[in-house]
Amino acid sequence: MNILNGNEVAKEIKLRIKAEVEELKNSGKKTPHLAAILVGTDGASMTYVNAKAKDCAEVGFQSSVFHFDANITKEALIQEIIQINNNPEIDGLIVQLPLPKHIPEKEVTETISFKKDVDGFHPMNVGYMFKGLPCYLPATPYGIVQMLEHYKIETSGKHCVVIGRSDIVGKPMGALMLQKNCTVTTCHSKTQNMKEMCLQADIIIAAVGIPEFLKADMVKAGAVVVDVGITRVEDPNSSKGYVLKGDVDYKNVAPKCSWITPVPGGVGPMTRVGLLLNTLQAVQNS
Repeated sequence: MNILNGNEVAKEIKLRIKAEVEELKNSGKKTPHLAAILVGTDGASMTYVNAKAKDCAEVGFQSSVFHFDANITKEALIQEIIQINNNPEIDGLIVQLPLPKHIPEKEVTETISFKKDVDGFHPMNVGYMFKGLPCYLPATPYGIVQMLEHYKIETSGKHCVVIGRSDIVGKPMGALMLQKNCTVTTCHSKTQNMKEMCLQADIIIAAVGIPEFLKADMVKAGAVVVDVGITRVEDPNSSKGYVLKGDVDYKNVAPKCSWITPVPGGVGPMTRVGLLLNTLQAVQNS
């Protein structure tokens, strides 16, 4: 069993991005600038946005965080997004999800200019992705593909099972693995023979959001397993009062795998790298 170490891969890619940013600066071109909109005071969202700002500083990007009260109206938030769309100093924009219930995520996502949509959620970018055309890819699937390529995981002709069909991970992940010449099966809550499907898989990407969902009896020997999930599970024996669990029963699944991601330290760092790569691309496209 080998570890797909997202921390190590992310570190290497960040060094490459930093070198490219230095080249941009030395040639008199623009420094990449990523903006994030944060609404409310959700702890996980604040932590994630702060981590993104730290990543930007590490590779030489500029970053801005626009923090609004949870009671901001939909109309006011949309006006803020439009202002950033029209700001030539900002290359990439993300709106941290989830948003308060009174603000429709779909409308917000579609307000962001697809040219600055470095999260890869805008319908234009989604459409280009499914056509295999240049675009901003959703950060998590993008990061996973980068990790598989780094470790030279063979994908051509392999059977990939994606567990989950979200717009953010499951659907785009399937599309990208098709482009990597996999035969792709998407499993979800209505799939009736999921265990049988998973046992056929050479590569399993678990993105269902249920702690330890993928059990050892669902995985064939030698499979590659990528765990996208990360959930806080209460644990009175932990100093924090909780432990982080992935979608994979790691303890029992890992011995059967040829390669597997840990949680944490697997997919999470690669998601943030995907965002940095998209932002760098935004400057190179301008």
